[in-house]
Amino acid sequence: MPPRIRFLYASLAVVFFCIAAVPLYRELSRPADIWWTPRTMLVPLTGSQDRVEIYARGKRLLTLIEAGQLRIADDTGASVLAATEVGLRFNNWDRVRADRLPLVLGYAAVCGAVVMVILLVSTGRLAYRGEKERVAGSDATTR
Repeated sequence: MPPRIRFLYASLAVVFFCIAAVPLYRELSRPADIWWTPRTMLVPLTGSQDRVEIYARGKRLLTLIEAGQLRIADDTGASVLAATEVGLRFNNWDRVRADRLPLVLGYAAVCGAVVMVILLVSTGRLAYRGEKERVAGSDATTR
């Protein structure tokens, strides 16, 4: 294979590898705690009933709060817990991971294929075979 063609293939393979490897690296190096609901956006207990129900001693937490049966003890004494004082954070990592899995697998497959091309080009396994000239006698036999 001529050096120019080998350099071209190697350069294209490196570019394609970088295009696939950068998003793959970015996806795999993210911190795991970023998928939690931010503390500034806590979901109120009444607004989370479609996603979660919390029970204490077999009774729903919202029912206990509305009945005034939950108290919080602190340095000044005990006070009744209100529904507005309860907020929930959700971890959405399982949903995000399930959504991104096909994309990550695709990037990994592209990286593997490009590494194979780089290895084939660098070891000279992609041999350049020029076009063969037709032999004059072969045209007569094919007719």
